[in-house]
Amino acid sequence: MGPINGNGKRNLVSDINVTPLVDVMLVLLIIFMITAPMMTQGVDVDLPETTSRPLPQKEDPVIITLTKKGVIFMNRIKVDEALMRQQLLNIAKKNKNRSIFLKADKEVAYGKVVAIMADIKGIGFDKLGMITQPADERK
Repeated sequence: MGPINGNGKRNLVSDINVTPLVDVMLVLLIIFMITAPMMTQGVDVDLPETTSRPLPQKEDPVIITLTKKGVIFMNRIKVDEALMRQQLLNIAKKNKNRSIFLKADKEVAYGKVVAIMADIKGIGFDKLGMITQPADERK
């Protein structure tokens, strides 16, 4: 059934109805506008115990260790927070894509760990991982 022309005959309409397409596209646009900010915020954190396997690495990562007493080691060398930031800035000048692994004792206050992670992210490193201990398989 189509529009009637001057003869009284009906012609077929060969136009595409784009209204449903526009509706779907607007819904998808709204979904992406809402979810995109959620994907860029937050801190990637692994639990202290996991059952995952380590990922293969192309180059040696920088390992920052935070002991129970709050002492910071950078690749087994004792540093304070200011020296750690300076060393990370030097590394960032050479290669910002280098992996940084944070190894914190589970007794360390959460705020201290997050502060170290914020320093690392603030310098510009995007590849920040947590070193965890494998979970006991008997559980």
